Amino acid sequence: MATGLPSQEQVIELLDNEFARAGYEIENVVVDTKAHPPRITVIADGDDPLDLDTIASLSQRASVLLDELDDAADGSANYVLEVSSPGVDRPLTSEKHFRRARGRKAEVTLRDGSSITGRLGATDNGMLRVVVRPNSRDWQVRDIPLDTIVKAVVQVEFSRPNPRELELAGVADEH
Repeated sequence: MATGLPSQEQVIELLDNEFARAGYEIENVVVDTKAHPPRITVIADGDDPLDLDTIASLSQRASVLLDELDDAADGSANYVLEVSSPGVDRPLTSEKHFRRARGRKAEVTLRDGSSITGRLGATDNGMLRVVVRPNSRDWQVRDIPLDTIVKAVVQVEFSRPNPRELELAGVADEH
């Protein structure tokens, strides 16, 4: 800890089991020694969304563990700890990302250059179900092989999704 702060690898090693016990995995850790005060940011994700209570609980546990590590070193590290979920701008790149984004609207670009905007449904056996609306009246479900997706990004929505669209995506109307 030359900077007084643990490395990215040390933070992951220290916190990984604690986050896993809570049902989350660490997707990334950023240790920013140039910020004033220095900042340790832990990005976590799981099948259940991170709500404020969970973030507070994980932050508290992480703080205790990091303080113990600091005390074992020289006890002089001063930093801000931030625990958060990946932002909506994070590209969906793996099956677990698509599973965790189920029910969200996304822009999906396929290997052939075409793109689809639709509501993400279940993933199963390398396939992603996407609810699309090819015309103004009907909803349809398309099965898309995950290996044909080159890019996918969740879209920000400001209005309630259509209940039929959510039903076809396999999620209850939670909005």
